[in-house]
Amino acid sequence: MDIKTAAALHRLRLVSIPEAISFPILLVCSVLKRTTDFNGVPVMGWVHAILFLAYVVFLLDAWNRTKWPWKTAAVYFLLAIPPFGGLFAERKLKREAEAAVIASRARREGVVNA
Repeated sequence: MDIKTAAALHRLRLVSIPEAISFPILLVCSVLKRTTDFNGVPVMGWVHAILFLAYVVFLLDAWNRTKWPWKTAAVYFLLAIPPFGGLFAERKLKREAEAAVIASRARREGVVNA
């Protein structure tokens, strides 16, 4: 795995956690807006929108660099939709990155022909 691909996966992992947490916070703000005088929806809506768009942009970059099949990219996109789904995406991306590092080291040391 080259450095640009690793960086793309790292960016996607970094944005997946805040994006996953921002949606439930937005839902709580929506409930509070209807039940109390607190209205955090405009601010939290923008925060969530920016994080979601960043997730999509970083996903497209990672998809382009890793040459994933479209089904893999679709799974990562669908994981961004439910609350806390990005946490599962982050965990899956972490495992994939660790496997790529192990394979790269094995190739470099000539242990396996991976």
